[in-house]
Amino acid sequence: MLILKPKTTPLYHSRLIFLQRSLRNLGTKSSRYSRRSSDEEDDPKDQKFQNAEENQPDRLYLYKSKGQHLLTNTRILDAIVRRSDVRPTDTVLEIGPGTGNLTVKLLEAAKKVVAIEIDKRMVEVLHKRVADEGLQDKLHVICKDAMKAEFPRFDLVVANIPYGISSPLVAKLVYGGNPFRSATLLLQKEFARRLLAKPGDSEFNRLAVNVKLVADVEFVMDVSKREFLPCPKVDSSVVIIRPKAEIPDVNLDEWWAFTKTCFCKKNKTLGATFKQKKKLIELYKLAKATSSNAENSLVAKNHESDIDYDSETDEDVGFASSCSDSEMTLFKEKIVGILKTGGFHDKRPSKLSNEELLYILSLFNQAGIYFHDHVNPKGSDNVAFAAAYTS
Repeated sequence: MLILKPKTTPLYHSRLIFLQRSLRNLGTKSSRYSRRSSDEEDDPKDQKFQNAEENQPDRLYLYKSKGQHLLTNTRILDAIVRRSDVRPTDTVLEIGPGTGNLTVKLLEAAKKVVAIEIDKRMVEVLHKRVADEGLQDKLHVICKDAMKAEFPRFDLVVANIPYGISSPLVAKLVYGGNPFRSATLLLQKEFARRLLAKPGDSEFNRLAVNVKLVADVEFVMDVSKREFLPCPKVDSSVVIIRPKAEIPDVNLDEWWAFTKTCFCKKNKTLGATFKQKKKLIELYKLAKATSSNAENSLVAKNHESDIDYDSETDEDVGFASSCSDSEMTLFKEKIVGILKTGGFHDKRPSKLSNEELLYILSLFNQAGIYFHDHVNPKGSDNVAFAAAYTS
């Protein structure tokens, strides 16, 4: 039973009626949990509550591990559809439709909606609700994990996505092979702020840098946590991501690896970052592998793993010992000289624009210094690889 304190505003009463009808029609029982990242374990008390609820066939338990929080405010749902600029000829991709609060409105505006939903129970509810509205011919449901599913052709993305897949999903959209006009996404407010951050902002990071290389991000509105059923602990924001018509002519593998290096410690100066012995060894390996081509490709095989700048592996020690002091000294001076020539030695990545970062990367590449394995490249169409460098 849903218990709410009475208020006097007409808006509240309309929302109350909507919530009561939703619970009655869908048999949805709200649970006592917050919306957190998908890798967080369920509370034992919630698990016990869940087991009791699942023994009742008329109840639909909402899983916190799947980020199942339903946006119930019709005014906000209408605003999302309106700002998405859905056209009668559009195919809309919706990820995580849940019980269809947003889906129905999209079906009314679009030619077709492709909904990707991992929960079979939600799919059943969604099919029934859409059939009751007489819109079943316009809906295609893919019951899979959105990160593993192959997206069909679509014009727009409009979705309230689970927090836990925000970063890899954004990477899959902007770096995937599917061209689209825009993506209107309801995201955790903190994550949205990171996407929107500009150089010099405290939130500015690798995510913003890599997404803005290929897309523009626009803020639409904040959404209070009270607009969801059940209520999460954090607020959300709506943003629109629009792919750029033209993107810089840069090797994406190289760009992702370079920004990972720069933003590992974004408030350190570039000079301090590139003078570290661990980084010098890593880059020298790549330089030798590139210049020697496939004969020496094995020396760089481990460069894509997360880097601990404060420790050295046995392989690093062995490689460093095989190089003369003069070799490493000359290589270090080469890197420092590149940074000083461009005026970036004392600059911090957190304050640099994409244009400046692209220029620095071009200076390194022109000098024969690379950040990913050119002998055995990953390939820029590898979405999982892109996601790892965008998080």
